[in-house]
Amino acid sequence: METNVIYCGDNAEVMRRYIPDNSIDLIYADPPFFSNKTYEVLWGDGYELRAFEDRWKGGINNYIAWMEPKIAECFRVLKETGSMYLHCDYHANAYLRVLMDKIFGEKNFQNEIVWAYKLGGRPRKGFPRKHDTIFFYSKHPKKFSFYTDAIRVPYESKGGYISSGRKIVKGKIYRVNPLGKVPEDWWFISALNRQSKERFGYPTQKPEELLERIVKASSKPLDIVLDPFCGCGTTIAVAHKLGRRWVGIDVSPTACKLMVKRMRKIGFRNPTIIGLPRTIEELHALEPFEFQNWVFEKLHGRVNPRKIGDMGIDGWVELDVPTQVKQSDNVGRNVVDNFETAIRRYGKKRGVIVAFSFTKGAYEEVARVKLRNELRRLDIKLKTVKEILKET
Repeated sequence: METNVIYCGDNAEVMRRYIPDNSIDLIYADPPFFSNKTYEVLWGDGYELRAFEDRWKGGINNYIAWMEPKIAECFRVLKETGSMYLHCDYHANAYLRVLMDKIFGEKNFQNEIVWAYKLGGRPRKGFPRKHDTIFFYSKHPKKFSFYTDAIRVPYESKGGYISSGRKIVKGKIYRVNPLGKVPEDWWFISALNRQSKERFGYPTQKPEELLERIVKASSKPLDIVLDPFCGCGTTIAVAHKLGRRWVGIDVSPTACKLMVKRMRKIGFRNPTIIGLPRTIEELHALEPFEFQNWVFEKLHGRVNPRKIGDMGIDGWVELDVPTQVKQSDNVGRNVVDNFETAIRRYGKKRGVIVAFSFTKGAYEEVARVKLRNELRRLDIKLKTVKEILKET
C-alpha cells in the first residue's frame, strides 16, 4: 500500500480500491456535521472558491445512510490494534453513536471525548454550544494500542498527594508520575481564531493541538494514520511532523490541492495526488463550485467572490475579462444574449463563456453581437472544456 499520498475521490471508493484489510493503525474522521449550513470561503490564490453545502435532502436518515458505507470501510482497513476517532457535534452525534456501535460493536467503544472551546457567537437564550464530540472506538476491545506516556499533561494541583509524591488507598500505594497525568475525556483546546497562523481559510479547520493529542495517543512513529475526510490536511500535517506515515482522502480537488500546499510548507517536497479529475466525464461529475475552480485555475483567472447578485459573471480571466462558466452541454443562444447584457453592465468590451459544448445558435449569436457592436468592439469568445484540456 502506498503511504504519504493524497487521494481525490469518494473515500469509500478510494478505500475499497487502494487500502487493504487490516492495514491502518489510526483513523481520524471529521465528516460533514449535518449542520444544514452553506460554507463559502475564497482562498488566497483567487481562483479557488470553497463553497460546500452541509445539507442533506431527506434529513438525518439520508445522512446516516451516506455515512454507513464509509465507516464500514474504515472498520475494514483498521488493524486489530487500531483505533478510530469520529468527530461530530450535537446535530448528529446520537445517530452516529448508534451507527458506530452497529459497525464496530458496543464492546469496542472506548471513550466519548468532549472538545471544549470558547470562540463563536452566543445565543440570547439558552446555553452557548461550545463543544464537539469525538467518539473513540477500537477494532478490538483490549488489543488496541494506546500510548499513555505520550499524552501526559502537568498535574493541576501542587498540594497534598501531588506534593508528597504518593498516597495509600486500602493498602495500595499510588505514586505521582513525573511525566504528569493522563488527561480526562474532556479537553479544553482553543479553536482557531481568524488571526491564527495555522489558518488556511478552510471553514471547518481543526487546531493542530487537538490532532497532536489523538495521533500521539493512538499511534507511534512509522504507524499509518488515515483521514478519510481530510479537508485542509491538518491530520496529515500533524502525522508527518510526528514521524507517522499517512494517507489523506477528500472528494474535493480544491481541498486536495490545498493539502499539497500545506505539506510543502512543512517541508514535504513532492506530495502526490491520485484521482484528480482529468477527463470530460470526470469534470462533468464535479460539484459545480469545483468545476468552476478547475476552469479558473486552468485559465489563470480568479472567481467572483459574490455568489448573490453577481450579474452573471462567475469570474475574470486575463485580469479583467468577465467570464461565465456553464457545466453543461449544448449551451444556447439565450445564454450568449444574457451574457452580453452582463458585459454591458460591467462596461467591458470582451467576455468568455466556458461550457462543454455550444449550439449552432450560440455561435451565430456571438457573430451577431460582434457585428452589432463593431464600433465598440464587443467580443464574446466561446471556449469548450475540450479546448482547455488541449491547451493545458
